[in-house]
Amino acid sequence: MAHVPQTFFDALAVRTWCGLALRALGRAREEIDAINVYPVADGDTGTNLYLTAESAAAAVEAVFEGHDAHGSGKPALADAARAMAHGALIGARGNSGTILAQLLRGMAQVLAADGETAHTDGEGLRLALRHAADSARQAVAHPVEGTVLTVASAAADAAGAAEGDCGTVARAAYDGARAALAATPGQLAVLERAGVVDAGGRGLVAVLGALVETFTGEAPRAVPVMSGTFPKAGSTEVSAAASETTTSSDECADAPATGGPAFEVIYLLEADDTAVARLRERLDGLGDSLVVVGGDGLWNVHVHVDDAGAAVEAGIEAGRPYRIRITHFALGDVHTTGAERQPREPAQRAVVAVVPGEGLAGLYTEAGATTVLARPGEPPASGELVDALRRAHAREVVLLPNDADLRHTAAAAAEQARAEGIRVALIPTRSAVQGIAALAVHEPERRFDEDVVQMTSAAGATRYAEVAVAERQSWTMAGICQAGDVLGLIDGDVAVIGSDVTVTAETVLDRMLSAGGELVTLVLGDEAPETVADHLETRVRESYLAVDTVVYRGGRQGAVLLIGVE
Repeated sequence: MAHVPQTFFDALAVRTWCGLALRALGRAREEIDAINVYPVADGDTGTNLYLTAESAAAAVEAVFEGHDAHGSGKPALADAARAMAHGALIGARGNSGTILAQLLRGMAQVLAADGETAHTDGEGLRLALRHAADSARQAVAHPVEGTVLTVASAAADAAGAAEGDCGTVARAAYDGARAALAATPGQLAVLERAGVVDAGGRGLVAVLGALVETFTGEAPRAVPVMSGTFPKAGSTEVSAAASETTTSSDECADAPATGGPAFEVIYLLEADDTAVARLRERLDGLGDSLVVVGGDGLWNVHVHVDDAGAAVEAGIEAGRPYRIRITHFALGDVHTTGAERQPREPAQRAVVAVVPGEGLAGLYTEAGATTVLARPGEPPASGELVDALRRAHAREVVLLPNDADLRHTAAAAAEQARAEGIRVALIPTRSAVQGIAALAVHEPERRFDEDVVQMTSAAGATRYAEVAVAERQSWTMAGICQAGDVLGLIDGDVAVIGSDVTVTAETVLDRMLSAGGELVTLVLGDEAPETVADHLETRVRESYLAVDTVVYRGGRQGAVLLIGVE
């Protein structure tokens, strides 16, 4: 889709670049996965880069949507750049995605240096690219030439020698990166034997191509990835080439030897700089491919190790690790402390559900669902949903997003899983109580289409509401609310503004039951008053004949109370 070229690097240019980079990586994802032989031939570099860019783009979109909602116009360059960097950091996947996150963070540090500046020019872009390349190299414990780091440095060098506007600088960076990418097989023996260029570098060239398109309106020409026909990642030829990688300190200091680390460990970490410095030393002694990116108290840690538990324990000692991912290079996602799973036949059908609290996660798990926990303010990215769809290990999967705002994310995840051969049906549940209703009628023995229809009907017949506390003053369908007001939302819209949780919840429940109902589901958050469930159960029993009530503990779920009426 054509767009208006950007003259300066401003917030809109950041948004445009993120969107075009995501599209470019989407087109190149399978190709990049196929040439992925270093540091491990696991065929996921393109996917990891795409998911990292997707998280960055989503964060930038959220900033623009926030400004639109408050009528404050376009965000500042600093706001958009910081959002891009933060989104990439929290969504970074794999070795390549983690390095891309640091490249974007390095750029953002320059672009956001003066928070009042509306835009920057070619000189600012040159400085941003230079700082990006340098900071990414510093984040890698043992930099290796012939990788994405080499391509990034070449792009920065070429940009530094260019004079002109952002389009001229972006074009120079792209051309420099493209030339460096073509030379990578001569720098890294595993690439030369496989007859391919570096996969991470190929992804960065795609991202820089999107930068050129942002400022010129023209997409650069295609990039060659190999000389002649190359084998698919994971094939005997590629795996053999990867296992033969030399480990001499002057050529491939970070290359894995035959029979090298079995696990990839990734987590986000809240910790201070001093603790992270100690963590780097400890993880460097445990394994290889160590990349630690971030700053300002939040870090993304990536390492290849044999002892996954020790890598996680090191993070616990340094601070608070979360979103922990442990992947066995031979068996796929393990999601345990590192114990290998025995290969097993896929189940015929499974359910994957996004849930807002630990209590509901337990409830859904007991019902047989694979869950993805959505913490307050931290909605899952499509990559997390794809992981869960794979983890369900079934030929057919029903996906319950349980949030209206996740519909696009869930659709993207379902599409990717379908491309991998999994039959996925997405039921557009907008609340966890609708998901509970759908799960209650789930019958794995039924035909898939019939099961999906029944689950969809049950979810659609369930009205949903929530009681929450307003964080700020805002306009609502029920009038103006102030920070601290208790809000009653019915089917996503504010219907009641009150000052007491129990009274507001009763008003909401009465409005919902005025249209009839047979079953009321109450899901209590940690902040719900102790007496609210008893009060509402008594209200239903005394005022609405033949209506049953069921109560669950949701834990830390964001809303004080979730209500469902079937």
